[in-house]
Amino acid sequence: MKILKATSQAIKKAGLIIQNGGLVAFPTETVYGLGADALNPLAVARIFEVKNRPRFDPLIVHIDSLSEIERLCLEVDDRARKLIQKFLPGPLTLVLPKSSLVPDIVTAGLPTVAIRMPSHPVALELIKEAKTPIAAPSANLFGRLSPTTAEHVKDQIGKKIDLILDGGKTTLGVESTVISFTEDDARLLRPGGLPLEEIERVIGEVKILRQNIKKPQSPGQLPRHYSPRTPLRILTKDVVIEKGIKVGYLAFKQPKKKLPYEIVEVLSPEGDLREAAANLFSCLHRLDESDLDVIYAEPVPEKGLGRAIMDRLRRATSEDIQNIKEF
Repeated sequence: MKILKATSQAIKKAGLIIQNGGLVAFPTETVYGLGADALNPLAVARIFEVKNRPRFDPLIVHIDSLSEIERLCLEVDDRARKLIQKFLPGPLTLVLPKSSLVPDIVTAGLPTVAIRMPSHPVALELIKEAKTPIAAPSANLFGRLSPTTAEHVKDQIGKKIDLILDGGKTTLGVESTVISFTEDDARLLRPGGLPLEEIERVIGEVKILRQNIKKPQSPGQLPRHYSPRTPLRILTKDVVIEKGIKVGYLAFKQPKKKLPYEIVEVLSPEGDLREAAANLFSCLHRLDESDLDVIYAEPVPEKGLGRAIMDRLRRATSEDIQNIKEF
């Protein structure tokens, strides 16, 4: 495994690796993805093996041209077309009926495919050089903290993949928003880097699917996900912070006074939700590497990107990953 700065030459090399059935980690505007040729079932199977990801958890297919949507999907809802025109490329994933071109392993046997066109120039150039759509979940071990730097990828799965393209820290820091158009209603399957409020201004009301379903329709729907190894608790009025243990604190804003914790990480000194989202996983990675007994997280307002932040924090506190089994 190599980490290469994402120059044009390195991206060409990465494209050839994808063409030959290999795995490449690469930056997007949201988090780093672990990419394989989406039309090669054997290459896609390696993603599941490297991540220890259950096969019932579908992947997102990344494209570099909006024309690919017509090739990979049987039909495109008119509301989806409005979102495509407004927000793609960008941190939005659309779940649509799939064409026969998409292997079942990518969609976990579902009749739908999750499609997204990233806005990061490295991701777009890689897809172009690979000459194929790229299936890519986050480049981490299943259920663990998402990577926002090349070093995060190296620490979790670096020895198991062929190449890491280093494009610096990702800008948004949380995964894409996922919207489904396979029912009469438009449905939010996962809050993410595109706020729900902006989507609803374009297509009207979006139904919010209940959380913690057992058979996901898109990535990021399982009960436990995005989790540090250190136990994490959301700080509410009912929570009593234990004494005599090493405690880390994830603050939304800069605290007004010194807090009595081993380590304090601040998502955004001024309480800006976009900055907080961009810093979420980096702060959690640092806390997780600090030999703490527990991490307490301050809640953030559930509006705009705050909805995605709170979704990630809640999933990080849920049932143990080992209890999630194949269906």
